[in-house]
Amino acid sequence: MGETEEERDNVGKLFENFVQASTCKGALQAFNVLCRRLDLDPAENDTFYSRLKAKATSWKAKALWTKLDKRMSHKEYKKGQACVGTKCLIIGGGPCGLRTAIELALMGAKVVVIEKRDSFSRNNVLHLWPYTIHDLRGLGAKKFYGKFCAGAIDHISIQKLQLVLLKVALIVAVEFHINVEFVKLLEPPEDQENNGLGWRAAIRPADHPMANFEFDVVVGADGRRNTLEGFKRKEFRGKLAIAITANFINRNTTAEAKVEEISGVAFIFNQKFFLDLKEETGIDLENIVYYKDNTHYFVMTAKKQSLLDKGVVINDYIDTQMLLSSENVNQEALLCYAREAADFGTNYQLPTLDFAMNHCGQPDVAMFDFTSMYASENAALVRERFGHQLLVALVGDSLLEPFWPMGTGCARGFLAAFDTAWMVKSWAQGRTALEVLAERESIYRLLPQTTTENIGKNFDQYTIDPGTRYPNLNSSCVRPHQVRHFCISVVGWFHLLDCVQ
Repeated sequence: MGETEEERDNVGKLFENFVQASTCKGALQAFNVLCRRLDLDPAENDTFYSRLKAKATSWKAKALWTKLDKRMSHKEYKKGQACVGTKCLIIGGGPCGLRTAIELALMGAKVVVIEKRDSFSRNNVLHLWPYTIHDLRGLGAKKFYGKFCAGAIDHISIQKLQLVLLKVALIVAVEFHINVEFVKLLEPPEDQENNGLGWRAAIRPADHPMANFEFDVVVGADGRRNTLEGFKRKEFRGKLAIAITANFINRNTTAEAKVEEISGVAFIFNQKFFLDLKEETGIDLENIVYYKDNTHYFVMTAKKQSLLDKGVVINDYIDTQMLLSSENVNQEALLCYAREAADFGTNYQLPTLDFAMNHCGQPDVAMFDFTSMYASENAALVRERFGHQLLVALVGDSLLEPFWPMGTGCARGFLAAFDTAWMVKSWAQGRTALEVLAERESIYRLLPQTTTENIGKNFDQYTIDPGTRYPNLNSSCVRPHQVRHFCISVVGWFHLLDCVQ
């Protein structure tokens, strides 16, 4: 018997509740209610999307299906069959972890994301390169967040972006578990009778159902603290650079709406602005950015001497860690410094500058050193134990820390997510470990050099295939023999290494 109009309306309302959910927990709850009402189980990842699409038929839902169907038509996904049978664990539910999860799910992989927090609380705002805006529009971002990059806006708060990507991930049958912390990888046991246990993760809480999840791909997306072993970090040191981020409450008044944003003013381009700022306030900056989003978000690079002169930093130390340690920073003076800079930067046009609160209930102001930028030496490795191989990869800040004045975090993060998906596809299609790793490292060499100018200009053609995104790609510049040390086995190199000459 067909559905009544009343039942269809009810499903439409439940779908709309999910689309409009404004928190991580709210989205998960609304999604579970929708699935129960439609008798759908996201664990059945191979049929979930098509069954959801058949049952959610409101005009809003159909508009989203049109967007996602277009994305799914990419030949690289092989109609959702490219990675069937591959099981992936992603550590971290930030933008890059979620973006990777979506790509892997679109290829038919079973994907589980574990996130140690239970809320999306980061107010900070990400600059978006044109291709990332195009990519997110293609995933239906505008359907979930109507204000997404309206007009000339090219930024989004981290929490809003996470929320959009979480909803897309759930729709394509990614499992997302909050309050679950990754501890370490668990090797397969020596007793391998009857296709014994494969690779698993030790997690907190230890009795969580995901403690039993076996996987053959693991992706570290838990930021610069990266908890996966086997990745050495390279350090790139520049001259001392101290950044301050500040978030003020946006009350969305008419007066606030009129205030113009500041898109990356640097001293060399507008010396008068910075000299006037120093003259009037004693604040000496190298650059400043102001984005109007959920909050009024400011990020600036401050000169050390002005921080000392204004009493923000108490004692001068050569060691940057000591210089910016909490004992050596006057928090009240830091708040005043950030507020004064924001006030002057907006020509005193913002009616009130009250700090937004961070997840700890404190004013959302941070000062940090980005003199040293870190990047992982390698993007991936393969572990093998008792006949079970595990592909291990990094994405996001775990792989390559962003340089915030260039707004590279999200852009390079998404590129790495696509590159990782391409690698998993090669892995699932049976290429040898050395071939897969050699190609991944060849592509990774391009990532730190990417800018808005040197990546492909035809965004419509972008897929997970690196050739569609990097114009000067040489995907074999790293040879298989050069990545042997990224194949780790307790009993020495495993037999498949002999497959590659």
